[in-house]
Amino acid sequence: FSGYLVVLQLSVGVNVSVLAANSEGLIEVELETTVSLSCGVDDAEKELVWLRNGVTVTLKEENKKGRSSVCVSPVIHDDNDATFTCHIKENSTFEASVTLNVTYPPELSGSEEVTVEEEAELVLRCDIWANPPVSSVVWVQNGSLVDLLAGGFIVNTDGHASELRATKVERSLHVGTYQCTAHSSKYGAFTKTFPVTVTDKTIKFPLMPMIAGIVVVFLTALLAFVSRWRTIVKVTHKTCT
Repeated sequence: FSGYLVVLQLSVGVNVSVLAANSEGLIEVELETTVSLSCGVDDAEKELVWLRNGVTVTLKEENKKGRSSVCVSPVIHDDNDATFTCHIKENSTFEASVTLNVTYPPELSGSEEVTVEEEAELVLRCDIWANPPVSSVVWVQNGSLVDLLAGGFIVNTDGHASELRATKVERSLHVGTYQCTAHSSKYGAFTKTFPVTVTDKTIKFPLMPMIAGIVVVFLTALLAFVSRWRTIVKVTHKTCT
């Protein structure tokens, strides 16, 4: 078994205790691992009930009396802050609880090539969602800390992502290799690289006005042709009579 084993002990009429948890009833587990919760009572005939965030957990009959366990596998993001409570069915005042604190590092690695035109907007994004939250995020351009003022950069960082943005790209200022590094007190440093290429600005023709103009020219030519054809028909008819 590779994972975490948590034991909840119920002593009827005496006390309630939780093993393998801190003083606040929290147990730290890592994402995508397995955690097994075991609850026991000194009377083997007493039926036990499990709750997850107040909702009853379905148990097999052989997993109800005397000692009962539930398994969370794999641990996912939604299990963070989930509280598991075990109590005696006939008397819910005898209960023990444990809350999961699911930890995970930021998913930040590898390289992403970015191509942007001059005078366009450059946006580089790093996902930094982690538990515990990352302590800092650093942006580097060509080996040096990004100069926000000189490069016209804006950095926006929240609990989920950090964005480096330049609203109007200039080749001399913005071409190069960027790195985003997030620091975690638990897991260390994680880095993602962005090789940025700046291309010449392309002239974009307005497609819809062009199509509208072509349609107008075509209809005008068609009407002129029809009008000319009617005139020819009339002249021919008069000549024949």
